[in-house]
Amino acid sequence: MSIEINHPNYNLTKTKEENIDEGYINPLPRAVMRPNSFLLLDGDWKFSYDSENLGITDHWYIAHNFKAEAHWPGSVENHMSKNYPDEKLWHDTVIVWYEREFPLPRLSDDYKCPHSQLQLTFGACGYKTQVWLNGIALKTIEGQDVHIGSNTSFSYELDETMLKQNNKLTVRISGTMDADTARGKQESSVYKRGGIWYQTYTGGVRSIWLETIERNRLRSRIDVVSLIEENLVRFNFTTRIHNPGLYKIRLKVYNRKQESPDPIATDEYDLVLEAGQKPQRLVMKLPDATYWSPETPHLYRLIAQLIDENAYTSEIEANFGLRKIEAIGTTIYLNNKPIYLNGILYQPGIANYDEIKRHMLAMKKLGCNLVRIHIAGVDPRIYNLADKIGMLLWVEVPSPHRSTDKSRKNHKEELLRMLALMNTHPSIIIWGLYNEDWGAQDIATNTKTQEYIMGMYHYMKLAHPQFLVVDNDGWHHYSYQGRLKTDLLTAHLYTPDIERWSLLLDKLAYGQMNDVAAFPMIVGDPFFYRKQIPLIVSEWGGFGFPDYGGPKDDDERTKQIKLFKKEIRKRQFAGDVYTQATNIEDERNGLIDFQTGELKVPEGLFNEENYVHAQNNGTM
Repeated sequence: MSIEINHPNYNLTKTKEENIDEGYINPLPRAVMRPNSFLLLDGDWKFSYDSENLGITDHWYIAHNFKAEAHWPGSVENHMSKNYPDEKLWHDTVIVWYEREFPLPRLSDDYKCPHSQLQLTFGACGYKTQVWLNGIALKTIEGQDVHIGSNTSFSYELDETMLKQNNKLTVRISGTMDADTARGKQESSVYKRGGIWYQTYTGGVRSIWLETIERNRLRSRIDVVSLIEENLVRFNFTTRIHNPGLYKIRLKVYNRKQESPDPIATDEYDLVLEAGQKPQRLVMKLPDATYWSPETPHLYRLIAQLIDENAYTSEIEANFGLRKIEAIGTTIYLNNKPIYLNGILYQPGIANYDEIKRHMLAMKKLGCNLVRIHIAGVDPRIYNLADKIGMLLWVEVPSPHRSTDKSRKNHKEELLRMLALMNTHPSIIIWGLYNEDWGAQDIATNTKTQEYIMGMYHYMKLAHPQFLVVDNDGWHHYSYQGRLKTDLLTAHLYTPDIERWSLLLDKLAYGQMNDVAAFPMIVGDPFFYRKQIPLIVSEWGGFGFPDYGGPKDDDERTKQIKLFKKEIRKRQFAGDVYTQATNIEDERNGLIDFQTGELKVPEGLFNEENYVHAQNNGTM
């Protein structure tokens, strides 16, 4: 089998930070970097469909005649259509196997010392993934024989004795139509493809790589919480220790772009660390701090080092920003200043990193300051891009499709996996737990569903205070004793009729909880608006999608958007989210060309200054 290496050499090569200004593309889909050596395993892999689920019983991970090939990264659906075109893909479950060989890497000298080892990382793969190296079953760092989930990375520490001069890596992937899994808008046994439901996109959808790591290190995850009034930053790290003892964590902070090689702030912390994994919060003050915002997306560069008793050092690096987001009364405040969220809904679908990057830059040109990434995981480099260009993000947990104990368990685990890897970014300001009752269809009547949503809301506010949290976007927000378990009161309003539109906006702005959205705005105990929470029309428009009506061409769509947007700004809302950025399958209502990223409507269509007059002459 041929080896395709998307890198200057087939060596373990030093990691470099992505820099959009210099046009360098970071080949690793992760946000927190490590100045180590890595080897991409992307390229052509052997491939086989396990139609009868015999692979484990027949020991395919030891020996099997793989007759097909598939390119990694890529989706199971694409690989099946190319290699097994006559096979019906989704009966309920699909099981496929991948395998490739690679020679023993020309390892850097630091790997040969007792401080280092190799690690195998999947950028994202699933829904269930099992891995063997030279016929030996691997366990994830978390101790799992089977990794569950499709949207986040996971890793395996490798023992040097596992490696040979020529090595064989075998991967088994199992996907399912199970509606209890966290799947977003990909079809399931409950919601079939068509309309707003899309083809599944599963498997090894992001890169896979080998890298050198230290046995005693900080993991590639950092939680950042800013206290801007005091110019303080709370960093939550995770230590991974094989050799217990006395350690020191040294933090060095730089402006992301600065002339001087000297850090603007440093600090050190002495710790006694036992073997295993442990979260640790550290607090640091930054002098004369500059806050991050869409207008001034100022980023700092953090280098965090773990130093042992013999002065051996491991380190990680990340960009971060100081920012504060709050919802007070009817207003959202960023860094203690009111901000209006000019948002757009974005569904990445099968878009790759380069396409998503073009879409993000186009949404910035439209004048949006917020992108709502709709119940889907994306390449982590996109969050870095949003940090750099100053784009606020509303992210959501990919939803299950029915409400059960199992689906709530899967939902929680997916949320926690995503949070662990996404807490560094100042651009992420809102987390959505559910959307339009998907996975929580019984929210109005089932106390278990209500208690789960309330519990996760409280968890988010305590553990991750740097975010606003939406319980169930669109309608059916949960009220307990008259207190909403959401930071924003959001509504999905679709109509092509301007008079109907104005009526719905009036009702919502007044605080009417019924006969506004498709379902009542509140479930649980009665809630009285009285201007105590920000209102957001979190989906509107959809112009061009047959189910929602409206204009059929781009010129008419532009006129309609301006007209409808002006009506929103006449009233006391905190933001709105137009649906949507690009076409996706049956939804033909995009403003941006999916392939090229070119705008179909005028640049600056959503610019704030276009609607200030409407706001000043409205009812606010």
